[in-house]
Amino acid sequence: MKAAVYEGKKAIKMTELPTPKAGPNDVVIQNIYAGICGSDVAVYNHGSGTGHKIETGHEFGHEAISKVVEVGDDVHDFKIGDRVYPYPLLARGDPSRAGSMGGFSEYILIPNAKLNRQLYLVPKEIDNHVAAMIEPFTVGTRAAKQTRPDKNDNAIVYGAGTIGMAAAVALKHLGVKQVMLVDLSDYRLNVAKELGFLTVNSSRDDVRSQAIEAFGKAEYSLHGEAPDTQIFLDAAGHNSILEDFLQFGPVGSRFVTVGVNNSKPQIDFLELIFGSKSVGGSGGYRPEDVQTVFEIMKERQSDLRKMVSQEFDWQDLEKGIQTATETTISEKVLINYHL
Repeated sequence: MKAAVYEGKKAIKMTELPTPKAGPNDVVIQNIYAGICGSDVAVYNHGSGTGHKIETGHEFGHEAISKVVEVGDDVHDFKIGDRVYPYPLLARGDPSRAGSMGGFSEYILIPNAKLNRQLYLVPKEIDNHVAAMIEPFTVGTRAAKQTRPDKNDNAIVYGAGTIGMAAAVALKHLGVKQVMLVDLSDYRLNVAKELGFLTVNSSRDDVRSQAIEAFGKAEYSLHGEAPDTQIFLDAAGHNSILEDFLQFGPVGSRFVTVGVNNSKPQIDFLELIFGSKSVGGSGGYRPEDVQTVFEIMKERQSDLRKMVSQEFDWQDLEKGIQTATETTISEKVLINYHL
C-alpha cells in the first residue's frame, strides 16, 4: 500500500508498506481524503518536539474520511463499503498514535473496531470534502463547549484556520449571538466572511476598538472601555491573545485556548479574582462532540465546502503541506486518494 512516513524536519518518506489484514475483531479502512492539520505543518517545518504528538518513523496524518474494505468475522457493526470517520485517539489501538494514525497512508488497520468508539458511520448527507474536516471540527467544537456558551454571549475567536473556524461555527450552533474572527490572513478572513462572521485583521486594526464597535461596551471592566464580549477563544496559540483577554476581557469573561502553545505566560491571579474571569484549555474531544459535528455539517454543508481551498494527489503530499504552510493562500488542504 502507499504510505507516508514522517522522518523529521522537512523529511517525508513516500513509500510502500504491506497492506494490513483484518483479524477476527478488526476492520481495514481505505482512506478517501485526508486533511492536512496545523500539527502536520508544524512538525514538517520545525521537527518533532513542537508540542504535537507526531514522532519520527511513524506513518502520520490523522484527519480522514475513509471506507470499510475488510471486516473481521466477529465484527457486526460495519460492512464493506461503509463510509467511516476514524477516531485518531483510538483508531490504532494506541492513544500515543493519535497524531500518527496513518491518514496519509492508503489503508489503516483498526483493531477491535467498535461503533462510535474507533469508527463512526458518516451520515450520507455529508459529502466527502466536508467529511474530511470532521476531526478538526470535533476539536473546535469541544473548545467551543469549554467556553460554556450562552445565548446572550458574544465571542472573539483568534485564529481563522480550520479549528478556529470550526470553533466559530460551533459557537453559533450552540446559540452565541455574534462571533468575530481575528487573523493576519485576509484570505482566511474572507472565507470567514463568506460563512457569515465578523472579521478583524489584527495586523491593521485594533481588536479592542473593533469589538467595541461590533458588540457595544461592556457594563463592567477593570481597564477602561471593554467590548461586551464574554468569550475569548485562542485557536492560534500566542501569548498576545491571553494578554488581550487580561487587558480588555470584561468582568465575568472566559478564556479558552485550543491553540498549541509551548510557552509559560505570566498570569496575574488578582486580575482573575477581581474580574471574576476564568482561563482554561481544551484538547481533543469527546464522542458526543462527533455527533454535534454531524449535526453542524448536515445543517451547513454548502457553507463548509468553501473552507476547502486546495486538493492534492497523494504523491504530492509534501507540496500539499508546503501549500498549507502559506496561510495567505490556503484554508483547508486535502489529500485525494481518487476513490
